[in-house]
Order: sequence, then structure tokens, then C-alpha cells
Amino acid sequence: MSTNSSQNTEQTWTGPRKRWVPIVVLIVVAIAAAALTWLLTTIFTHRQESTQPFTQVVEITDTTYDPAVWGQNFPLQYEGFRATSEFDVAEMVPNDPPNTADDQRGEYLTLSKLAIEPRLVSIWKGYAFSVEYREPRGHEWMLIDQQWTHRQTNFNQVGACLNCHASLPEIMDSLGNGDQAAGWAAMNKLPYGEAVQHASGPIACIDCHEPGTMKLRITRPAFVEGIKAVKASEGIADYDVNRDATNQEMRAYVCAQCHVEYYFKGDEKTLTFPWTEGLTANDAIAFYDNVGFSDFKHATTEVSVIKAQHPDFETWSQGIHASNGVTCADCHMSYMREGAAKISDHQVASPMRSEATINQSCLTCHHSSAAEMQQRVDTIHQRWEDAKNVSFTAVQALIDDLTAAVQSGTATPEQLAQAGDFQRKAQFIVDYSVSENSRGFHAPAYSISILNQATDYARSGQLVLRGVDVDNARGPETYDIQPVEPPAR
Repeated sequence: MSTNSSQNTEQTWTGPRKRWVPIVVLIVVAIAAAALTWLLTTIFTHRQESTQPFTQVVEITDTTYDPAVWGQNFPLQYEGFRATSEFDVAEMVPNDPPNTADDQRGEYLTLSKLAIEPRLVSIWKGYAFSVEYREPRGHEWMLIDQQWTHRQTNFNQVGACLNCHASLPEIMDSLGNGDQAAGWAAMNKLPYGEAVQHASGPIACIDCHEPGTMKLRITRPAFVEGIKAVKASEGIADYDVNRDATNQEMRAYVCAQCHVEYYFKGDEKTLTFPWTEGLTANDAIAFYDNVGFSDFKHATTEVSVIKAQHPDFETWSQGIHASNGVTCADCHMSYMREGAAKISDHQVASPMRSEATINQSCLTCHHSSAAEMQQRVDTIHQRWEDAKNVSFTAVQALIDDLTAAVQSGTATPEQLAQAGDFQRKAQFIVDYSVSENSRGFHAPAYSISILNQATDYARSGQLVLRGVDVDNARGPETYDIQPVEPPAR
């Protein structure tokens, strides 16, 4: 009996078959198949996302000026763009009184640079910048802040100011009836109050992107001509930035349409970049001297001087990041991941604003920690501040001495002219470095070197007023200083 029962039981190499085993195997296979299907589907979806990073909801053309329409196709980029309106109230001051007919900049304003550095008032005495000059805030505020600054409301400005503070294609199309070149020329020379009526808002998507391909592009005529002059000086003829620049170069050039030094040329007030001599501060001085340009006459020294604008691009071009191909967008619009898509952060702000953005930008290249990077930047800023203060002290001393010489009549015309030339150079360089918004970071060694040069210019001007021939000064004997004998031992 027991023998027959044993023979009738199914045997396997592991023993009697368990009837639940096939069920378990089936379940495991089904789960594995589902997981593999999910994995393959996810990979395929992410590949599709990476090749098609946006969905076209609406058609965008060369007359789609409103960034909100672009935002329907590019919601993530538009969300970042809108974030340029954000600011930290702790770093602002109340606008008193706010939202009046004379000032519609809102409840808060950025800090006054004139309050932070009162010597700016001295170097700009007799010019609109001595009335109001504030720290910048995000792109969303660029037009309204310009419209209601006292430099605009209390003085007669021209439409050329809109080149850097408004979305330009719409203005050029409006004023030129579709002929952008004619519209740009018309805008430049119009009174600001008339020209601004054609502006619907600050810089927008259409200023930097081709509607059809989303490729980066240049829309400012002044930059097209300016970079063409720079390339010509390098031996590259007939340079067309929209045709010849690489995508990586464009990641700097689109920013350089506005973050640059410029002046208004002739009676037409054509916005022009002073780049035919090169991109340094001294190249700009040489350019202005050659064309005989000055922004205003200083109120107390009577010297014709130049007001620097915001030469971020020119300063960056002298630094180590530029020489290594690191552009404005790499730091201020660093790449971020949204699913499989890689997009640029369109908030366009300092990479040092948080640990996350330091990781997102700086630490993609630097093998360091966020805290260490912050310390390095703080050190660069402090060294620049120290050099700036020395230069400002020297420039202020020259202005004081020159003002006294003008009022007393004690200096010769030749001395006044030479000392005035030193003031023109010295204060432009200090202004240039202060108005460049990185506080020395974009090119630390270069920034310190030009401030040192400004100090030397200012002190040389003081020596001229004391009768010293600085052109032929070659040692202590020139200044009638006798060498000191070492003490006897």
C-alpha cells in the first residue's frame, strides 16, 4: 500500500512538485514584463522629450511681441522669465510716496548707489546721474524703472535710451511701419516721452530668439555694427553676427546687446558702441578722444568728461571665463533639468543667490563646495571694493584740487588742460568699473589693474597742478627728493 502511494506521487529533482510554483513564476514574469515595458516606454518618452522639448500650442511669428503667447509653447522658460519680477524686500527701501503720478515704480525701490558711494555725486556734478542712480533689479522692471527714474522725469532724454530697456522689435516695426532700420533711426532721435509710447514692455522672447527655429539672434543694430568693428580689428572682414557666430558665442552676444558701454552719436543720437579701438576701458577712452565726444562738462572743474554706462560684456571679455569659453548664459541662465528636457533658467539673475543656483552653475566646472565658491566670490568683491575706494579717494582729491585751481586762477592754462585730461581719464575708469555690475568678478585682475591706473591718473593730475612735469618724471630726483642714507650700524 505504501509502495503504490509513493509511485503515484509526482517527483521532481527538488522533491514533490508544489502546485503554487507555476502561479508564482507567472506572476514574477508578468511583473518583470511590465517593468521592462515601463522602462522602455520611459526611455522612448524621454528621448522624444529631448528631441522635441516643447509642444507647439500656438504659431509664433516675427510680430508675436507678447511673451505670454510664447509662454504657451514654452511654459517652463516663461515661468522663469516672469520670475525676473521677484525681489527681496529686505534689500529694498520704501518708495515714498509710491504709485503717484510722478513715480509708478511700486512700493519699493532698490538701494541708491549715490547713498552707498556719495563720491559718485562729485564726479557726476552737473549731470543727470548725480540726481538718482540705483542698484539694478530684474528684467521685468527694466522699462518702468527707466520711465520713472528722476534722471528721466527731471531731464530731457532721447528715445535712444530705450535700446536697452524695452522690447525693441515692436518699437522698430511700429515707428518704421515694418522697416526696422527706419524705425530704429526714428526712435533714437525722438524725445523719450514720445518714443516710449511705442513700447509695450521690457525685453521679451522676441528680442533674443528667432520665432521659427528658436535660435538665438541679435536684434539690436548697434551690436551688429559694434561686433563687426571688433571682428574687423581682428582681421575678420564683413562679419555678420547672425550668420557667423557660433551658438556658444551667441550665449554671450545676446546679453551684450545691452550690457555694454555706448554713446549717442551726432544729432541723430544713433546709439553706437565705441569698439573700433578694442574692448578695454582705455580703448573706449581712445575712441572718445578720437571722435571728440564728451557727455557733459563737470560743474566745478569745467572739464569735458565721459559718463560710463554698464560695460559688463567688455569687462567679461578680459577675464578668465571668457578666455575659457564660459558665457553670460552659462552663469546667469545656467541649464536645469525638467524631466528629460534641458532648459536655460530664464530668471536671469546672479548665480550666487542660493546654494542651489551655485550648484547649478559654478559647480558644473569647479570642483568645490557652494560655501567655498561663495567665499571666493566674496574675496574678489572685497579686493575690488578696497581698490575702488583708493581710486575714488584719488579722483576726489584731483577734483578738489582742480576746482580750487579754476576758482583761484593760480594754474596756467596748460596745467589746467593737462590736469583736466587726467580727470577725464581717471573718473571714466572708476565710473566704468563701478557701473559694471559684477563688482570686479567678471575679470578680477583686469578690474584691479584699471582701478590702479585710475589712481595713477588722478595723482598725476594733482602733481601737474603742483608744477611737476609728470611726462618726464623718471625717479625720485625728478620730484626733488633726495635719497635717504641708511642709518649707521
